[in-house]
Amino acid sequence: MKLIFAGTPAFAAAALEALINAGHEIALVLTQPDRPAGRGMKLKPSPVKQMAQSHGLRIEQPPSLRNETAQAMLREIGAEVMVVAAYGLILPQAVLDIPARGCLNIHASLLPRWRGAAPIQRALLADDSATGITIMQMDAGLDTGAMLSVHPLPIAADETAASLHDKLAALGADAIVTTLAQLATLSPVVQPEAGVTYASKLTKEEARINWQQSAVEIARAIRAYNPAPGAHTLLAGEPLKLWMAHAIAGSGTPGVVMEAGADGVIVGSRDGLVVLSTLQAAGGKRLPAREFVAGRTLTGVQLGI
Repeated sequence: MKLIFAGTPAFAAAALEALINAGHEIALVLTQPDRPAGRGMKLKPSPVKQMAQSHGLRIEQPPSLRNETAQAMLREIGAEVMVVAAYGLILPQAVLDIPARGCLNIHASLLPRWRGAAPIQRALLADDSATGITIMQMDAGLDTGAMLSVHPLPIAADETAASLHDKLAALGADAIVTTLAQLATLSPVVQPEAGVTYASKLTKEEARINWQQSAVEIARAIRAYNPAPGAHTLLAGEPLKLWMAHAIAGSGTPGVVMEAGADGVIVGSRDGLVVLSTLQAAGGKRLPAREFVAGRTLTGVQLGI
């Protein structure tokens, strides 16, 4: 099938690779313009661009799809379908109407739950037992289009946003290949009105740990914000990033380190104890607790101030 592919991050690159391997003709790849990255702030191509380059595909990086020049370029392709995955640009109705069989989106949730920008993290924060991939026929709304296929995935108890992202990327890659193979026989299903939730964009501020929450909520938040924006608190007034944690029974003063050893830094909360197992001090590397506590006196220290 002749396709246009639009996507930017690693989640989308997995789908692009699967479509290439399935034998589809990728006539054009759209991705976000290169962005500054790293200490040198040099321009870095997106994972989708890197994937497309490795296969010799045509790549375009328009800053917008709202102008006639960009739309004329898409019309010239004559694609049957445009596949979209975490592209980062809004597709106006004029673009949605260009492919002969429409635009299909790979969305990382079980719609209509978690429409929007951060479905993976919001599912973890809400303690959902499952999430998945929805292949959706795009319309002008925010993830409101009719569903072509739904692919559930259970959420493990120790799941981080990073690990769940990788599972969903693989599932999404398989799902879009399967859906395109069955496209002629699938009937779009309108999303129900009941159960709609919105996965708003993550902010650094919300990832600051509130030690007045329960241990279960805090540990869940630490895993949900891994890798971005990264859960954080203060240690002696300096930023401290928290990458992995779990909750255990017990009691302690919220935010106070009750014990620190090889098995973890144990911190009090409103209800229960939080065991911090991977931490990162300002200017340092991510370290397992056994390395982080070496040379530090932490017991009795109040975090967050």
